[in-house]
Amino acid sequence: MTMQMRLFNTLTSRVEPLEPISPPEIRMYACGLTVYNRGHVGNYRTIVTTDVLRRALRYLGFRVKGVLNITDVDDRIIQQAVTADQDLQGFTRPWIEALEEDMTTLGIERPEFMPRATEHLPEMIDLIARLTARGHTYEADGSIYFRIASFPEYGRLSGLDVKGIKAGARVDTDKYDKENARDFVLWKFKSDEPEWAQWDAPFGRGRPGWHIECSAMSMKYLGQTFDLHIGGEDLIFPHHENEIAQSSGATGEPFVRHWMHVKHLLIDDETMSKSKGNFFTIPDILERGHSPDSIRYLLAGSHYRKPLSFGFEGLEQSVAALERIWGLVQRLDETQGDGPEGEARKACTDAETTFREALADDLNTPEALAAVHGLVSRANALLAEGELTRSGAGAVRSTLKGMDSVFGVLLPKEAADQLSAEEQALFDERQEARRQREFARADEARARLEAMGIVLEDTRGATRWRRRR
Repeated sequence: MTMQMRLFNTLTSRVEPLEPISPPEIRMYACGLTVYNRGHVGNYRTIVTTDVLRRALRYLGFRVKGVLNITDVDDRIIQQAVTADQDLQGFTRPWIEALEEDMTTLGIERPEFMPRATEHLPEMIDLIARLTARGHTYEADGSIYFRIASFPEYGRLSGLDVKGIKAGARVDTDKYDKENARDFVLWKFKSDEPEWAQWDAPFGRGRPGWHIECSAMSMKYLGQTFDLHIGGEDLIFPHHENEIAQSSGATGEPFVRHWMHVKHLLIDDETMSKSKGNFFTIPDILERGHSPDSIRYLLAGSHYRKPLSFGFEGLEQSVAALERIWGLVQRLDETQGDGPEGEARKACTDAETTFREALADDLNTPEALAAVHGLVSRANALLAEGELTRSGAGAVRSTLKGMDSVFGVLLPKEAADQLSAEEQALFDERQEARRQREFARADEARARLEAMGIVLEDTRGATRWRRRR
């Protein structure tokens, strides 16, 4: 049975129910990366949010049919490929592989479809032909433009007064003469570009504009009208506004019912971006000694409608929060007492109810994580009081596993079966130093183990270890 989810809809500027066209299936499209460089952690805020939403919808009982596109042809890609003396495929291949690698590192599930723009030229050409047949296009300098005056609803998503856009305003990057500054290019004729960046079309050899790519790919896989479109807030105008105009203009039907936009990730109070040079890639952060789980936890744990200030202190706090959860899970697995679930069952039920309600309330991930930590605190208290039985521990672990299906970092990964020879020697040295009450030597051994990624936890009568993720 599904539980209704409410999300802020940019189109209506209010939080409202996400009501699928064909329940219980949610059809959702997310704008992915433009592969002219490696994605930075700001890009991955949106992709991680999309992944958490996808998982949350399933947790609440929905089926999800998702698309995450890859833009592998645009002005920047072509310019940089020419500079690198490579063709389009040769230039973009390593950046697509980097995207796949980063998604794996961050535990991001692959959606049902990850289409590339260059694999969907026929769909784009057909869409432009349909727009032309309905009177929405014109030709200038061999390129095809969308005439915004032909679509009266233009500006509804962004709240933009299109009459206020003056001629010469920078609303598109192409340099051709247009009827109006508001109009945007659908198909570019550029004879000075390499042959590998041009395709044949009835209206002339050239290449697609950026905006038409997402309309063609989303409608191919999700239909003319679908449930949910996601992207960073920087895409509201002009990209998503243009998507609506060209998609509805071609079909005569509504394009997307619900629009969700993720706020920027900030560094030093500025938006992180490649153009500003103030960005970190995922490998950059890993090289500084931070874990993939801490990155995912930080990105997933802040509300998507609030700017996230990125900092390495926040990553350290994420590690501390995760280690508290992982430590409990390990203790749950070692619980021996017999008896009924007792108070653990109520703690699980209360936490799960709060968790589900938080997710359903505009994907409130901070409140959902508060429910996780509340359960951890209660289970730790029951352990300390000797009131947690094996069946109670199993109930807590099962509840945490369900919650982890949304966040993907709450349960520790399987550790190696044993310590290496060097790690074991340090572990034994610390244990001996503790027995001899040589605490400085014990602390030194512990510090060396932690530098190797081994986390120790001293309990009554034993010392446990696990690998930091």
